[in-house]
Amino acid sequence: MDCQREKSASIRAARRTCKPAGTGTREPWNLFFEPQSENDPSEFSISDTEEILFALAVAVEQRDHQTAGHCERLAWTSVALGVALGLARTCLVTLYRAGFLHDVGKVGIPDAILFKPGKLTAEEWVTMRSHTTRGEEICRPMASLSPVLPVIRHHHERWDGSGYPDGLRGEQIPQLARVLQIADIYDALVSPRPYKPPYTPNEALEIIQQETDRGWRDPELVKTFLVFHQDFISKNNPHLNGEQAIGSMRNSLLKLEQSLTAGSGSTSTFELPSHS
Repeated sequence: MDCQREKSASIRAARRTCKPAGTGTREPWNLFFEPQSENDPSEFSISDTEEILFALAVAVEQRDHQTAGHCERLAWTSVALGVALGLARTCLVTLYRAGFLHDVGKVGIPDAILFKPGKLTAEEWVTMRSHTTRGEEICRPMASLSPVLPVIRHHHERWDGSGYPDGLRGEQIPQLARVLQIADIYDALVSPRPYKPPYTPNEALEIIQQETDRGWRDPELVKTFLVFHQDFISKNNPHLNGEQAIGSMRNSLLKLEQSLTAGSGSTSTFELPSHS
């Protein structure tokens, strides 16, 4: 497939979005990771081949001790935000998998670039930015991961079209890529990196708002995230690891379900407070 055809196919895929689950039919999210049926494509269980990819993704992040746990925290935050937005179960599973696999393409990025403490050169930036398309190609042979591919490819696009790799803008950017992007940025900001110390949560939220004002982020999604952070993430942000990850995440989602439904009947989406 030539570049033009590949980009056209990517844009068509990007326009597919996950719709919120119907009102009044909210699932018990503490059972989110329980299989619904043997062949249910929305269940969490992964195949042996997928497990190898997940292990590869975790190995990539553990090349640097400062990023250890990033995938698990990102998966948790993305799914929690997806639950608050009322996204369907299949979308939440996609977010969880994308949380682990979004940066798997960095396996092909040299350490000298990946861990450089200073500013990257223009040539180094070209190499670094290739991790999105590299990751997509690594995961493409797995048919079961096809919903994850647009998230991997497009989680560095910007609302104003100045991102990469395809310069998508606005709602051309897949909805799940936008959700994961906000969670990814937040976790990167509050964590130490070779080129910076960790920011406080308030500083991170301020930076995200500044980037939104600059036109880089989805303004409505960021508005939801800021309120959601105050009401839930800041109070329930587990640092997941190993075998504890799924159990901790299930418990956190149950808390989220309870906090969203308390005093609001059967509302299926996270409601922003009125600013009138």
